Amino acid sequence: MRDIFPSTVAVAVAGPDDWLGELLPAEQACLGERAVETRRRDFAAGRSCARRAMTDLGLPPTAVPAAADRSPIWPAGVVGTITHTTGYCAAATALTTDVRSVGMDAEQHQEINPGVRRMVLLPEEEALCAGLPGGTSWPVVLFSAKETVYKVWYPVVGTWLGFLDAQLDIDPDAGTFTARIAPARLNQATVEDPPATLAGRFAVADGLVRTSAVLPLR
Repeated sequence: MRDIFPSTVAVAVAGPDDWLGELLPAEQACLGERAVETRRRDFAAGRSCARRAMTDLGLPPTAVPAAADRSPIWPAGVVGTITHTTGYCAAATALTTDVRSVGMDAEQHQEINPGVRRMVLLPEEEALCAGLPGGTSWPVVLFSAKETVYKVWYPVVGTWLGFLDAQLDIDPDAGTFTARIAPARLNQATVEDPPATLAGRFAVADGLVRTSAVLPLR
């Protein structure tokens, strides 16, 4: 993930020990005693990476509990994001004096079945994918980018953003994407100056699709 974020964002990718990492009391309380092993491993890896990323910012390794919707609760002065997919976990953090919001996502590089594509892609995006170079599952790239866009949007606006509420354009040569938020969602926002567009980056390598986006300060 380090390669698709600016230097103002600290990134940590899980190593073998992170999946078995100890949780701090506030984190354990969110996970509960009945969590299945895979959930606990993902949660532990994400929190270990989050604390390491905060340390890279010069901050103490503070607990990152979860809200009722499972989104991370970052300490004051910090924005961050966590992603999991099979065998991969990473966290990214930044200071609120540098960045307004940050998001990222990782997915397995594979085909998406037609039913999922209809739920994720707008007709314009289906046409876009058909015209992009072969060898890449572009629907997965767009799926991942939309997950990233949501992770940037939600902490700032606090409202739902569906897959079809953001229309993406992709530059395959530059490894970048731009998301335009649907006017209806912007009109429903209760915060001042909701982001109408978001710019991000993507990379496809080693069987993974990775996407990131940073919302700069106003």
